[in-house]
Amino acid sequence: MPTLYETLRADIVTAMKARDSAAALALRTADAAIQRAAMDASKHIDDALVTTTLRKAVKNLADARAEFEKGGRADLVSANTVEITMLEKYLPKAFDPAKLEALVVEAIAATGAQSKKDMGKVIGALKARPEAPLFDFGTVSKLVQSKLP
Repeated sequence: MPTLYETLRADIVTAMKARDSAAALALRTADAAIQRAAMDASKHIDDALVTTTLRKAVKNLADARAEFEKGGRADLVSANTVEITMLEKYLPKAFDPAKLEALVVEAIAATGAQSKKDMGKVIGALKARPEAPLFDFGTVSKLVQSKLP
């Protein structure tokens, strides 16, 4: 089974052969971001790095789309929406909210966190878990804050 990065690279070739310049540009931009992240971290490209980088790219595109909507730029909003949809197909499905909540409660108990000051310990414990690349840490952070006094 090909890795996530190999699938992305194959889709770039497919988009180029199909002369789909919008898809090719979006995928090549994502590929460049992944390679840059690997070089910056001096790491080999693996699924966790690809997922993290693509998640960051989708977040940046969503933020830009919100700004374009404020500015009334429908053309850029639709372009960003297409690009986000294209990149989201490489991201794993969202982690089950009930299971995530159980993991947060477990991490709070394991770290002995008593207040929001201990939030870093809890987040650190969750980042050490093998399924951490599947977590949206924005959501995790809000969940941890709601669980701690």
